[in-house]
Amino acid sequence: MAVPRRRPGTPVAVTASVEAFLANPRHVGVFTTVRPDGTLHSAPVRFTWDAAAGLARVMTVASSRKARNLLAAPGSRVAICQVDGFAWVSLEGTATVVTEPARVSDGARRYAERYWSAPPSPPDRVVVEIEVDRVLSLNT
Repeated sequence: MAVPRRRPGTPVAVTASVEAFLANPRHVGVFTTVRPDGTLHSAPVRFTWDAAAGLARVMTVASSRKARNLLAAPGSRVAICQVDGFAWVSLEGTATVVTEPARVSDGARRYAERYWSAPPSPPDRVVVEIEVDRVLSLNT
């Protein structure tokens, strides 16, 4: 099932079953960014989903490949796909690496709520905020 692209600043409408799937703490996602040379970089990540804000958030460090890819091309399109057997949800949108302490703390708080433990706290921790404009799913 595909949800049409949304306008920035509007909530993302998803079904209750997609919302429940995205809230399940046993799931992780595969986060895909584009390297400066145009090749894809995919990495397993824990992430949070905020339908009201239309944001997915990934905690990482500024020196990670995913963050460096996004810093090299601000506003790049990315995707996170969460899979459980033959059920999956993909979130697509534009990503921003955020260093603002309040937003990084908010990302860490949301992470701790979803996964029942705080994320690592290295000195160069950042949050990647993905403004989701497309949601695709199957069997959720």
